[in-house]
Amino acid sequence: MNNLSYFTKTKLVWVILSLSLLSACATKTPDNLIPVQVNHVSQAQAWEMQGKLAVRTADDKFSTNLYWLHTADINELKLTTMLGTTLLSLTTEEGVAKLEVDGKVYRHHDAQELLTEITGWSIPVDALPLWITGQAAQGDKIISRDPKSRPTVLLSEKDSPPWKVEFNSWQEQSGAEIPRLLALTREQLRLKIQISQWQALSATTLATNNQKK
Repeated sequence: MNNLSYFTKTKLVWVILSLSLLSACATKTPDNLIPVQVNHVSQAQAWEMQGKLAVRTADDKFSTNLYWLHTADINELKLTTMLGTTLLSLTTEEGVAKLEVDGKVYRHHDAQELLTEITGWSIPVDALPLWITGQAAQGDKIISRDPKSRPTVLLSEKDSPPWKVEFNSWQEQSGAEIPRLLALTREQLRLKIQISQWQALSATTLATNNQKK
């Protein structure tokens, strides 16, 4: 059973109420990456997205802004207030996961284990970069597709019990088709992710060379 009550009731709610009075902290794209257009999400060397995350359990529910930067070497996930103030930051780089929450910093070799251990969240952070872009992760079983052959429902069979992922709507961003709304369900835990903006990114040197060709 997923236990979010400690973090959602005691930590997250308190942090939202207190930090909402402070100035916002803007998230900045790394200087070595620039926006590019792609024909398919798999062509994106890196990407960043902004949206909303809603979490519901048998006892709790809350929603927050979601930011994610994904590159070949770094994953950076942030939950923020309406003002943009960071509530939680989870960064994985060079095999080390760092979680910053409630003014404390925690490190672990596994991002998923770290998040679960500290917050009680059983959120599939390893598979989410693929699901956010409408792709199946290793060990996933696609149950159904829409007329355009895009997945509509898949099961993550490597997890027990499995995650059920529903791709409820799609949109075009940066020239590629990506999901607009995803619903993830596992036992009594339900997550909804709404993607407002998704931007494909490329290293500045690579993008410059491609433009000269």
